[in-house]
Amino acid sequence: MERLIRRVLIILLTLLVTGSLWLGYYWLAQHANQNRYIEIAFNTIYWLFRINILWIAIVIFLENKNPSRTVAWLLVLTLIPLLGFLCYILFGRSYRKKSLSKSKHLSDSDRLSHAAKVQQGLIDYIDLPNSKNAHNKRLMQLLLTNAKAPFSLNNEINVLTNGMSKFSRLVGCIERAKAHIHIEYFIIKDDQIGNDIRRLLIEKAKKGVKVRIIYDAVGSFRLSKYYIESLKKAGVEVYPFFPVAFPLFSRDLNYRNHRKIVVVDGTVGFVGGLNIGDEYLGKSDRFDFWRDTHLEIKGEAVYALQTIFLNDWNYVAKQLIDGADYFPEHAIHKQALMQVVASGPDSEWQAILQAFYKMMASATDKIWITTPYLVPEESLMMGLKTAALSGVDVRIIIPSQPDHFFVYWASQSNIETLLEAGVKIYQYKNGFIHSKIMIVDRLSATVGTTNLDIRSLEINFEVNAFIYDVPTIIRLEEDFVKDLTECNEFIWDHFKKRPFTNKVLEALGRLVSPLQ
Repeated sequence: MERLIRRVLIILLTLLVTGSLWLGYYWLAQHANQNRYIEIAFNTIYWLFRINILWIAIVIFLENKNPSRTVAWLLVLTLIPLLGFLCYILFGRSYRKKSLSKSKHLSDSDRLSHAAKVQQGLIDYIDLPNSKNAHNKRLMQLLLTNAKAPFSLNNEINVLTNGMSKFSRLVGCIERAKAHIHIEYFIIKDDQIGNDIRRLLIEKAKKGVKVRIIYDAVGSFRLSKYYIESLKKAGVEVYPFFPVAFPLFSRDLNYRNHRKIVVVDGTVGFVGGLNIGDEYLGKSDRFDFWRDTHLEIKGEAVYALQTIFLNDWNYVAKQLIDGADYFPEHAIHKQALMQVVASGPDSEWQAILQAFYKMMASATDKIWITTPYLVPEESLMMGLKTAALSGVDVRIIIPSQPDHFFVYWASQSNIETLLEAGVKIYQYKNGFIHSKIMIVDRLSATVGTTNLDIRSLEINFEVNAFIYDVPTIIRLEEDFVKDLTECNEFIWDHFKKRPFTNKVLEALGRLVSPLQ
């Protein structure tokens, strides 16, 4: 209901602003010859209007490398020139990307860069489990180069299926914390589990544990002032990521921090799809059940999660934190080969997008994907279709219920062309599925925060674990197969006969998706 009210308010505000602008322009045009000052005002607005259109059209043309997005924005600008300009400033601009990139890079540690550089020279010569396959080595090489993401071997990976598993392990880990707790989430909610964790963090802070929290200013805009101030009063350091003036009307603003990272004492890390909130435990009016996947990691890979957090902390808090205390020696002797990869507007390359493409292009047996949103950009769409047409078993699980209206229908708009190419697509019926997983050939898999949509792949700050450990991949496969039992498969002949209203909504979603 709140989302509906917000959407209606945005539409009404849009209509009000647009109507007011055009009425004002029409009135000036009618009275321009009656008063010298009105005529001057009219002529000034007339020329500013045209200069503005020309300027923003040039900006859109030069900034957007995606032709479909360029055409979509130019169409918006043509149909609603003044409002189109405002929409582009809010939702489509990338001119802030360069300045954001520069300021973020000022905080970058060279720890991972140095390790990645060393490993680049060794990868063709060292012998690693499950890396003898040429495709895996090329994927690892790619991530060493485009994301400066070193691989690590001495790790223990625990797949946490759904919220109950994740939160029970997270709470237990926080309770055992002795030195520091680092938390970074897109959404933190002021509800039962949110307050349980808040009280626990306050207790740990009062005992001398250093607690630092980053929350996204838009994703967590409902987080109460009391929630934040009670943490600060206890000594917890709390900072928003990239605050905006009107978060209520800025749900889809660019450059959001979509990462979910927890690092405790530098020895245990968590990453995956689950935010902090009761709905992720299935306690929601909208969804009876919330299906998600998270990872608990111990060992060398935690150093990468720690570095990503500290880089983000330096950006939001302007505090350069480093030292051996944050990267302690570990006692993990199990071998689980993996890389932890960060990607975002501050990255030189679209690292996670490129890694997804590489995984798809390398597949010879299967590509299994779970994603809440199926709005991949053109190269990934081509990768999925090409793989299916060449005989690879391509299966994708998506939700049957929407949590974001336009993205849901944009996802639906891609189904027909994928089905036609032989991709098998399934709708998850047991609540909402939010996992972000790709499994390729039992050789590599990825779990993290990145959705298969344009915003997540190209605009948001994201983090994914790329896994080359066969036992972990098998565990992810088992979850995938179990999820299939809760799904209905799309049948191409039936899907083509869907109602006309669905096709209209799909067209609308497809039209809006390039603007994201």
